Amino acid sequence: MRTHTRHILMCTGPLCTEGGVAAEAMFKRLGDSIDARPNLRVKRTRTHCMVVCKNKGPLVVVYPEGVWYQCKDEVALNRIVTEHLEQGQLVEDLIFHKLGEGDIDDAVLNTSTDGTTINA
Repeated sequence: MRTHTRHILMCTGPLCTEGGVAAEAMFKRLGDSIDARPNLRVKRTRTHCMVVCKNKGPLVVVYPEGVWYQCKDEVALNRIVTEHLEQGQLVEDLIFHKLGEGDIDDAVLNTSTDGTTINA
């Protein structure tokens, strides 16, 4: 195993990701994208449902920063790899939660990905 400076965990469902099929495909693309950048020292790990997203996933968590991202599509995935992993910049508009900033509040859990309020 090569040494790494970051660890990225990606939810592969099954609850909000069509039985995990779509998320598994994105997980493979994540690996391909990381492998295509030999300067990145990132370990990736597949997880099952993280539950907390309430069907807004899949979620991607990057450590050591402790940043949780909503990763709905390949565009979001590419931004996380390029902007966060490669350039070291947080992708603010995709952040679901940051470790150390308290509990995930109900306002976040009750807001859809398009910004509208939903019932809990």
